[in-house]
Amino acid sequence: MTGKSRNWVRIEADIVKGREEGNWKKLIELAEHLKSRSPSSECLAHFLIGEGKLESYLEAFPPVEQNNNKARSGLSEAKRYLLSTVGEQGKQAGFLLLDVFLLLGKTHYAMGHYEEALDYYNQAELQSLTEKHLPSRSLRIVAESYAIKGMCLEKVPPLSSSKYKQAEWDEQRIQCFELAGDLTLRYLQEQDKQQQHSSTPGSYSPQPPNPAKHIGPILETALQRAPILYMQTGKLQSAVSRYRVMLSAIETAATQSLRLTLTRRLAEVLLRGVTGKVYVNPERDSNIFPKKNKGVAESPWKPRRYIGQHLFVPRTENEEIILLLLISEAMAVRDAVLSQSPEFRDARIHAYKNATAVYDLLTITLVRWGYIDLVYESFERAMKFSFEEPHVWMQKALCLMSMGQYPRALKVLKEVIRLLPTKVLPCLLAARICFEHTNQFAEGLQWSCQALSRETSSPQNLASRCHLYIGIGYSLQAANTTLKHEKQQLIQSALDSFHRAQQTDPNDHLAEYYLGLQYAYNGQLTEAVAHVKLALNLNAEHVPSLQLLVLLLSAHKQTAEALQLLDAVIQEYPDNMNLHYTKAQLELQHLGGEQALHTAGNMLALWKNLYEEQIQADVMEQSDRRSETRSVFQMYSSELSDKDSSSLHAQSLAASRVEHALSEVASSLSSFTPRPGPQKAWLLQVQIWLLLAEIYLSVDNIPEAVECIQEAQNIFPMSHNIMCMRGLLHERKKEFSEAKLCFQNAIAINPTHTKSMQHLGLVYHYLGNQRLAEKTLRDAARIDPSSYQTWYNLGCVLESMNEFDSASDSMATALEVETTNPILPYSSIPLTFE
Repeated sequence: MTGKSRNWVRIEADIVKGREEGNWKKLIELAEHLKSRSPSSECLAHFLIGEGKLESYLEAFPPVEQNNNKARSGLSEAKRYLLSTVGEQGKQAGFLLLDVFLLLGKTHYAMGHYEEALDYYNQAELQSLTEKHLPSRSLRIVAESYAIKGMCLEKVPPLSSSKYKQAEWDEQRIQCFELAGDLTLRYLQEQDKQQQHSSTPGSYSPQPPNPAKHIGPILETALQRAPILYMQTGKLQSAVSRYRVMLSAIETAATQSLRLTLTRRLAEVLLRGVTGKVYVNPERDSNIFPKKNKGVAESPWKPRRYIGQHLFVPRTENEEIILLLLISEAMAVRDAVLSQSPEFRDARIHAYKNATAVYDLLTITLVRWGYIDLVYESFERAMKFSFEEPHVWMQKALCLMSMGQYPRALKVLKEVIRLLPTKVLPCLLAARICFEHTNQFAEGLQWSCQALSRETSSPQNLASRCHLYIGIGYSLQAANTTLKHEKQQLIQSALDSFHRAQQTDPNDHLAEYYLGLQYAYNGQLTEAVAHVKLALNLNAEHVPSLQLLVLLLSAHKQTAEALQLLDAVIQEYPDNMNLHYTKAQLELQHLGGEQALHTAGNMLALWKNLYEEQIQADVMEQSDRRSETRSVFQMYSSELSDKDSSSLHAQSLAASRVEHALSEVASSLSSFTPRPGPQKAWLLQVQIWLLLAEIYLSVDNIPEAVECIQEAQNIFPMSHNIMCMRGLLHERKKEFSEAKLCFQNAIAINPTHTKSMQHLGLVYHYLGNQRLAEKTLRDAARIDPSSYQTWYNLGCVLESMNEFDSASDSMATALEVETTNPILPYSSIPLTFE
């Protein structure tokens, strides 16, 4: 008798172990053995056989809709065994009836018999079960039962269409999935606990066990469905709370990959629908930090949660979103598959898709707040698992462009172009960098032509943009050559390309704008005005078109109309410094220095309002919050203080490099140190001080002009613009030797600075070096033949040399050029691609 009892205890222990571990083959063998040894246990044996056959079948053929028909025959035997335990014997063994009904509900769900499954759950009185401690296997069965009931309710909607019934149905489904989710998390925590207890002491494997295969589609649905239903019923805050509850549960090995999905989805919900007053931070969320009631124990059906005094709790939606996405990124990087072996292809693709989904959300979030450096760091980490993956490379290139690291961005774009052999956009982006930032016009033109070739072979509706970029390339090359024949050919090629762009897309305002700009460069003002007006008809808010129209009006000597238009545009774009600068120059030339001085003073106040906070915070330049002033009034790409200069891009870039090197030398030899904060803001202030100095000189206020030049010099001592202004000051004071030295220094830094060349020629004239004056002025005329000041100065020099015919020709040329000369060169308008 004792031996039999011990044998029974052993069999019972093996059965419990087999159920807990999901060893269904062994469980069926034990049940068959139990049935043959103890006929009185036949009911229990049939239950175990039915359970084993059901679970082993569903492991092979998961309970999804496409497997329903197969399950109706494949589960017939398991169903028969389970039904045999519902009879009188089963009632006598009442402790089994609950599990039998729950497993029969699961069986019918797998077969697609949803109403029958609900009937069994009603017989089991599933909704009124007491929350008590359950064995691990029972936790799983109950969790699956609640999940299946919720899924069956979705398949069997209420017959009544009343709002009350609909709300009751929604509430019942959500309650099922919430209970199922809590029980699932608790079950998985218990599984981890048992795994730790059963592990061999002193042994360790670098590869953790993979219990995820035991979760199955039912429990995965249980964990993810409730917040989705909350969102579908408009209860967004409840969805957020549900996600938080699941994420605050202690992590298990089986939920590691699932937590990546949950964190990403919660971030998406917060990004899309929870902002401002709608947002409730976790501290005020009673589901996360419930009020503790004395004497009330925590439910055994709730998952164990992280607790502690030093937990970080986000205070705003932005903090929570960024925290969630950074956690998601860490998990995505951890799960990344680095091996390129074919057998890991599916796993590698799955992990990569998860990672890129996180990176895209991270980009949307961080770029919105200007944290481009954080986005870039994330994409740097992504490089190790992004071999031959163009999406991540493209995002990295865009990050580098936003950070102002254009040479590096161009290198990354070349890799993108290789990875995407038919795509047009990467070629256009590469061309834009070459045109706008690195001044590699020939290379930019090559990328534009390659883009057109790709567009021709694989149309992507970008033909107009391809022709436009080609035209920009030709136009920039034309502006940077002094050979007349070559310049004319390039200008004609630019016009042809702009016309093709306009014909390809007649509604493209940029094509009309660039046609107007090119005609303006050529001195064909009537055609230029016609095209710029067409551009404004297509896009009345295009600032470069408005600036071009102002300059064309000034070239037509319609000063009042130009000022009136400027005032209207400045009201719409009060932060645009370029517009204010143009206004000051118009006022200086036509209304007098006092009016211009008022405008320049407003510019200084505007600079303080726009940039002082940035300077104090020492933030990165790319976090600039003013979209209208980012690309205007740039010291290196347009010589705005030099209204008589052609402001050639390539030479200005070379000058900026010389100036930067000289400033570094100055800082090493003296107490000079660069100002903190975005250097572009300081360079902008330099231009304002120089404008003020120019205005003070015009009204003979020498002391104030000196003060303004000194302010500019304190910021950036080695600028050729500052040296030129110092030369003008000495020239006004008739200190010609000192003026000559200043102009020579300016030209040494920027050999194409025509304003310095014009005044150096005059200074040579005043000093009696007429031949040197003539040579300097002819060099200036070759660089920029459209400057009337150069021709006038040359005429004065030739007249002093008694070369009256040549002097007369120069003066005539000056008069001819002056009639179509704008208040500022057309090149002072920043290059635009939008």
